[in-house]
Amino acid sequence: MELRQLEYFMALCEELHFTKTAEKLRIGQPTLSYQMKSLEDELGVRLFDRLGKKIAITEAGEILLEHCKKVFQNLHFATEQIAELQNVKRGKLVIGSLSGDLSLIASKVLLEFHTEYPHIQIQFFSIDDPVEKVKQNEIDLALTFMAKPDESFIQIPLYEDEFYLVVRTDHTWSVRDEIGFHEIRNIPLILNPKGHCFRKLFADACLSAGIVIQPIIESSDSKAILELVEEGIGATIISSTLFSLENTGNLKAIKITNPAFIKEITIIHHKQKYIGTAAKGFIEILMNFIKKNKALEESSIERQLTKATQ
Repeated sequence: MELRQLEYFMALCEELHFTKTAEKLRIGQPTLSYQMKSLEDELGVRLFDRLGKKIAITEAGEILLEHCKKVFQNLHFATEQIAELQNVKRGKLVIGSLSGDLSLIASKVLLEFHTEYPHIQIQFFSIDDPVEKVKQNEIDLALTFMAKPDESFIQIPLYEDEFYLVVRTDHTWSVRDEIGFHEIRNIPLILNPKGHCFRKLFADACLSAGIVIQPIIESSDSKAILELVEEGIGATIISSTLFSLENTGNLKAIKITNPAFIKEITIIHHKQKYIGTAAKGFIEILMNFIKKNKALEESSIERQLTKATQ
C-alpha cells in the first residue's frame, strides 16, 4: 500500500467520479482505475460500488477513509514539528477565543506574545463557539469554558470565573449585595444570543433551577450589552473578569446565590494536534498574565461590595 494510492483513494471519495477525480489529480483515468483496483486487491475487499458512471463508498471504504485522514493528519503534524526544529522563530499560530471578556484577555496577551515572538504570524478570532473550531482543526488554541468534558481535547485549567447580575448604580436592585438565582426571572435581561457558549451554559443552569428566561435584548457584543445596561434598559449577567475590565463606575455587580454561577475557564487544543514552541509560549504568557491580574480583578469586586455596605 502506497501513500500515492491513498491520496488517489481520498480524492475519489471526495468526488465519487472517476473522470472528475482523474482530471483533478491530473492523471489518466486508466491509471486511477488501475491504482484503485490494486488497492482493493491488496486489501481483499471492494472499496467502491460501481453504479454505472456513478460510484458509492462501501462500508470497508468508509473505514479506510477514516484511517487515511488520520494518517495524513499525522504526516502534516510531523512536517510541522520538523519545520519548527529547523526554525523555531517562524511559523503561524491560530487562536480562537470566546467573544467577550476572554476575547479582551487574549487581545492583551497577543501584544506581549508578538513582542516576544515577532516573526510568528498570528491569526486571532473572537467567536461564539471556538470549541467546534478546535475540533475541526481550524484553530490551534481556544480560550473558552467547557460545558462538559470532551476526550478529544487537552484542557489546561486557568481560573474559575464567577458570574454576577450587573445593573446600573441607581437601579432598584442596586442596594442589594446578593440575589437568589430564582429571582433573576423577575428582571428584564440583556444577554448573548442562543448560539453563544455562555448562553448555552446559562440556559442549562436555568433549566436545572426550573426557571425560564426571556431576554428583552440579545447581542453578541459585550460592550454594547453593558452600554445598554448603563442606559438603564435592563440588567445583564457577566463574569467578574469582564466587569473588572469594562466597568466605568456606573455599574453595580450583585452576587448570585443559591446556587452561585461559577465556571472554569480553560485553554484547549486538540489531543492529536502538535503544540509547538509558539503555542507553548502563548500558553505560558497567558497563564502569567492571568496570575498577575486575577488578584486585582477579585479585589475590584470586593472593594465594590464593601463600599456598597458602608
